[in-house]
Amino acid sequence: MLSQKLFDELSNKISETIAASPARDIEKNVRSMMGAAFTRLDLVTREEFDVQQEVLARTREKLAELESRVTRLEAELFPDQREVAVDEQASQGHS
Repeated sequence: MLSQKLFDELSNKISETIAASPARDIEKNVRSMMGAAFTRLDLVTREEFDVQQEVLARTREKLAELESRVTRLEAELFPDQREVAVDEQASQGHS
């Protein structure tokens, strides 16, 4: 019994001391400064980043589809210029 009561009193005294110590104020100040710095950095959450990454992947897929479609339509409209278009795309690094 005595040891439990002593332990509780000691625990309470330590909690009171820590709550009233300058360390608590320093912690608050550091947290505040870090929060302000992170706000200025204009960071995004991981969830927002993942969503934008998915949007970018879908956009790239759509772009590839549209490039293919334009190439096919150009070939249909200008059949005699197909070789020129293929050469131009190859020189620009497109497939």
